[in-house]
Amino acid sequence: MNKAIFGIFMCALWPVRAQVWTPETSNTTVSLRGVSVVSSKVVWASGAKGTYLITTDGGENWKAATVTGAADLDFRAVHGFDDKTAILLSIGSGEKSRVYRTKDGGGTWDVSYSNPDPKGFFDSIAFWDASHGILLGDPVDGHFVIMTTDDGGETWKHEKTPAAQPNEGAFAASNSCLLVLGLHEVWFATSGARVFHSSDGGKKWTVSTTPVRHDSASAGIFSIAFLNPLFGIAVGGDYSKPADAAHNIAITEDGGKKWTAPENGPSGFRSAIAYLPDLKMWIATGTSGSDVSTDKGKTWKQFDKGGYNAMSFLLSFAGWAVGPKGAIARFGVQ
Repeated sequence: MNKAIFGIFMCALWPVRAQVWTPETSNTTVSLRGVSVVSSKVVWASGAKGTYLITTDGGENWKAATVTGAADLDFRAVHGFDDKTAILLSIGSGEKSRVYRTKDGGGTWDVSYSNPDPKGFFDSIAFWDASHGILLGDPVDGHFVIMTTDDGGETWKHEKTPAAQPNEGAFAASNSCLLVLGLHEVWFATSGARVFHSSDGGKKWTVSTTPVRHDSASAGIFSIAFLNPLFGIAVGGDYSKPADAAHNIAITEDGGKKWTAPENGPSGFRSAIAYLPDLKMWIATGTSGSDVSTDKGKTWKQFDKGGYNAMSFLLSFAGWAVGPKGAIARFGVQ
């Protein structure tokens, strides 16, 4: 057997490298639900009791601190622009839903927006670029709250908002029920297992239904991710039943007009999903573990049983997950 054929033969026998989460020391014990990877070195995270975290050395060291005057707030979302500039989103009824902004690496935080409506409740925030972003809130007077910014989150304006069904909202669980792509595309998913889509930055919306379960107040879609403007996957389930894998996934191949369920899904409730383009791999995570798919979501294999709430990736070598009790871990293959 010549060397070329032998090499091909050995590659065919070589096992596929395993996916792993490697835990890191977060220096906090609060529940973490927000994480934003800026680069392989700079990552922001956020959580309960006014907590934010930042690493500038790829997770070797994490700084955990509390935003002054915000110790009673739960920061469910964070978006980092660089090692100095970041946005935090807190949740809660009325004025507890706020947007904070730092320009000095967390040394000081300014409130750029505080929800004035006592019935309002913010869920998620996303940015197309350093200037243009969008914010999602639960329905007020029957309509979801949509706000946009064109100055990096310093000011916000209300957009015409889509109507909600009775008792429908969004889950502020992982900052991934809202997704932006390209220059103007945006999707958000709901507790009613519906997906809203806008191709003009949030001004006009269409809506579609999915087969994801929404049979209780704790069930619905929790996270959505797209490979390109056409192919996307939504995950969720019932967070009160973390090991229940029933009806927890839906796939679209037409930009969200139609959604179908694969024969096999992740192995439990999943609150976050992400696509790793360099490995052509999908990752789903939740409080009962993490799963991987290499065939566009048709089949899934659990690779970790640790509990996480949220994920953020640039590529496979720059991805982190955060979870309960200060859990934070870096993704890798071995």
